[in-house]
Amino acid sequence: MPSDSISTGFIGLGSQGGPMAERMLAAGYELTVWARRPEATDDLVAKGAYRAASVAELGARCRHIGICVVDDAGVEDICAQLLPVMTPGSVLVIHSTILPQTCERLAAEAHGIAVLDAPVSGGGGGAAAGTLTVMCGGSEEAFARALPVMESFARKAVLLGPVGSGQRAKIVNNALMAANMGLAHAALSLGEELGIDRAALVDLVKHSSGRSFGFEVYARLPSPTAFAHGGKLLRKDVDLLGAIATPENALAQAADPFLDAALAATEPTA
Repeated sequence: MPSDSISTGFIGLGSQGGPMAERMLAAGYELTVWARRPEATDDLVAKGAYRAASVAELGARCRHIGICVVDDAGVEDICAQLLPVMTPGSVLVIHSTILPQTCERLAAEAHGIAVLDAPVSGGGGGAAAGTLTVMCGGSEEAFARALPVMESFARKAVLLGPVGSGQRAKIVNNALMAANMGLAHAALSLGEELGIDRAALVDLVKHSSGRSFGFEVYARLPSPTAFAHGGKLLRKDVDLLGAIATPENALAQAADPFLDAALAATEPTA
């Protein structure tokens, strides 16, 4: 059990949140979990977690609560149930990627509760390995209190400024990833037009100054549509950037042709 052990809770046990919660439990933290589908908590309960019957029960039990649900509406719904019952002095850590304004509004409503927005990068594999990057916005005190718990699943956690700063950084980071994949899409298409062998060009770029993580991910795809699932997530983040910055920003312009191609097969037909 960690020397500074506190009662922790986690809501949002998906492909990323589930491994994060498991790392918290494995680090020795007392963990309470809740899910809309109770069976989603079975594995963690079998490993020692407590299953709350409601969001309110979890909120009343825990002094550190992590949220990793999909969108703004989900975060707001969960927080509406948590904030009235959380013990003053507790910490609420929002790991979802949502609008920074939503986090700012929730922080203003959280009287006596420290709110930290802390979206993560690294996916489910990074969560399971404990190598996530956490981008945080909030007070230095809230960050210091949440850091020991976050270190159970993160290799690096950075405080970037007041509440909302973590979301802004995460949105820019993910839009940059999408832009890099968009540029890779353009570069390899141009290579084909110029008669360059694709495999040879891919190998060359991976060893040259044009390389990037986004290029390497794109180069492994048999076609853009193979990235449809990831494309939905990056489209969400590029759209979030358009909501907090200029919609016609350079990152979106670079990313859009690739994201349109990746999601073409998922678009509803008339």
